[in-house]
Amino acid sequence: MIYTVGEMAQKLGVPASTLRYYDKEGLLPFVERSSGGIRMFRENDFEWLQVIRCMKKAGMSIKDIRQYIELSMQGDDTIDTRLEMFRHQREVLTQQIQQLQHTLETVEYKCWFYEAAKAAGTVDVPSAMTDADVPEQFRAIRQELRGQKMPNGEK
Repeated sequence: MIYTVGEMAQKLGVPASTLRYYDKEGLLPFVERSSGGIRMFRENDFEWLQVIRCMKKAGMSIKDIRQYIELSMQGDDTIDTRLEMFRHQREVLTQQIQQLQHTLETVEYKCWFYEAAKAAGTVDVPSAMTDADVPEQFRAIRQELRGQKMPNGEK
């Protein structure tokens, strides 16, 4: 089945301008054109487009995505290079997830702190609590925020 830009964009849930931009940036060399210059997307192009969207969401630059597409078009001789690209991006994402997890833990601590302050009617109560009075899951974050502990666990 052949899809127009609009139809493929709808299938992907993105604006048609996104696909035109991808094409302008050289990310769609696999897309054929009609004799009138109209882009003709095929069913198997959907997977390519999903991978491109994944790479964008993973924080890869257009330049790196273009390089990946070019390597893919070169064939099996570039498998190692493509694998390394994805391994590198996996490491980048893993680090980002760890940073976000730490941020979430801090936000959860502050939610607990303000819930305790609200219940007491003042921030003085949770501020004055000893570590033993603070729920265990928040102790390390509290110590870190107070400069008593570094994010990596060192004192």
